[in-house]
Amino acid sequence: MLSRSHTKKKLLPFIFSKLKVTTNEPFTSPFQALFSTHIVGEKPILVRDFIHRALYDPKHGYFSQRSGSVGVLERSIKFNQLEGRKAYMKHLDKIYKQSGIAWFTPVELFKPWYAQGIAEAIMRTANLSVPLKIYEIGGGSGTCAKGIMDYIMLNAPPRVYNSMTYTSVEISPALAEIQKQTVGEVHGHLSKFKVEHRDATDRSGWGDVEQQPCWVIMLEVLDNLPHDLIYSENQVSPWMEVWVEKQLDREGLSELYKPLQDSLIKCCLEILELDKSNTNQSSAVSKAWSKLFPKPRRCWLPTGCMKLLEVLHAALPKMSLIASDFSYLPDVKIPGERAPLVSTKKDGCSSDYSNYLDAKGEADIFFPTDFWLLERIDHYCSGWLKLQKDKSSTQGKRRRTITLDTSSFMEEFGLPSKTRTKDGYNPLLDDFKNTKFYLSVPTHNIK
Repeated sequence: MLSRSHTKKKLLPFIFSKLKVTTNEPFTSPFQALFSTHIVGEKPILVRDFIHRALYDPKHGYFSQRSGSVGVLERSIKFNQLEGRKAYMKHLDKIYKQSGIAWFTPVELFKPWYAQGIAEAIMRTANLSVPLKIYEIGGGSGTCAKGIMDYIMLNAPPRVYNSMTYTSVEISPALAEIQKQTVGEVHGHLSKFKVEHRDATDRSGWGDVEQQPCWVIMLEVLDNLPHDLIYSENQVSPWMEVWVEKQLDREGLSELYKPLQDSLIKCCLEILELDKSNTNQSSAVSKAWSKLFPKPRRCWLPTGCMKLLEVLHAALPKMSLIASDFSYLPDVKIPGERAPLVSTKKDGCSSDYSNYLDAKGEADIFFPTDFWLLERIDHYCSGWLKLQKDKSSTQGKRRRTITLDTSSFMEEFGLPSKTRTKDGYNPLLDDFKNTKFYLSVPTHNIK
């Protein structure tokens, strides 16, 4: 992904390489004077709450401070007129320098073709006998909404376009206004499009349960959802929750470890370890080896994703879901499974942090998506996957799900010829190897 991984020029030292962390010696960030004291108050907070504030706090959060964190291209890139990869990279570098934007989303770089691929996927699988209803969470600049509505207006029967509704759920007030302007470029879209400025994870914002089929689109949303962090002294010690607190004598922040008690963390961990508990292959030899060579463990859990999917399945039980995000991130300096990349951009150059506690409003925090775990969480939130502690007899209906590489998705539903350069190089298919699409639709099957 060029905009978030390949343009980094300068890396901070890897702090954790020689650092021993135990429950009696909480981790402390060495950058003591740089923190915003507004993110963490007098009481400790869970890591997910720290991340949420660092990204979305109205005054001090990354997305609140940087309304230009997501850019809008003035015109579509004419890929067919570029010679090849070198010409494309030169053109992209020129765009970034001229705009001063932190990064352009794939749907923006490849407009309108990226959005039209998503629209085609919806058209092939939607029940068009009922009005088409689409929700997009985190709609960015509105380019996806406009591209999908353009495609349906031009390619679907008139009754489908005339009866459709498209609702953007956007937490950023600045982006909400940009979306209205983008979609409003086509006057006919305005009566069918609206933006709701709210947090999609707040169940009250969705109102009554929607019993009609609908689609939910989430592009590069999962990577910015808050995650929790759990820690263990070694391979056999129990997991502990990680909290963030202020240091008493300094302005720095440090980690605090507590026994597992948060319901979201415990539920997400149980889903993650379902297969492990079923196979139970932890042998006496491996336990003895762990005692001889103890190694601290750190694991990041997508509790923000779980909360969002719980809300969506409760409010929209017949929803179909399309989500696209990073499947892995290169050069991550922060330790732990599914660890995030914390990065800031200044004067066209990206710098990566070695410690998530350094994110104080000027840095983006984004995570890779474990698509296997996403599928399990999706099945759990829909009521089909049951945990061992759940003894209820009621069970939801299984969903049909599939995970596709971006290239496979676009080859199936898009028009790859439109993003191909003269020598055959195709940045949409060739450069986005670390992104995937997840599709999940309801089914009438019970088993």
